[in-house]
Amino acid sequence: MTTSNGTIIASAEDLQASPPNPEVAEHARRRRFTAAYKVRILWEADACKPGQLGALLRREGLYSSHLTHWRQQRDLGLLAALAPQRRGRPARAAGEQELARLRQENERLTQKLAAAEAVIDIQKKVSALLGLTSPTAEHPIS
Repeated sequence: MTTSNGTIIASAEDLQASPPNPEVAEHARRRRFTAAYKVRILWEADACKPGQLGALLRREGLYSSHLTHWRQQRDLGLLAALAPQRRGRPARAAGEQELARLRQENERLTQKLAAAEAVIDIQKKVSALLGLTSPTAEHPIS
């Protein structure tokens, strides 16, 4: 249906009848560029004549900010910076992981021991109040 100003309005039947586009990804994914790809694109961009850079960017689906960032990395001489960076915390060494695990286990066992000592202390007090044990049995004479 078309309105008086020329806009096309789709009816509810038209929207429901059209199948979804299979070429559209359901979830967007972050693009990752290899170091070789970055170097190749920078080489091609540097070789471009005036007016050709836009065509290169459109062909590759890149933004000018990609080139700016990659050029900065290249100029700083950071070869590792041209490789994709892993996101998140850096992985800990095996010794550090073992140390952290042992510290957690030590803390857990210390808390468990404190709870057990508290229960034993309460049992002794209840036993003494009820007269189930004699006071001399608790503290033998040396």
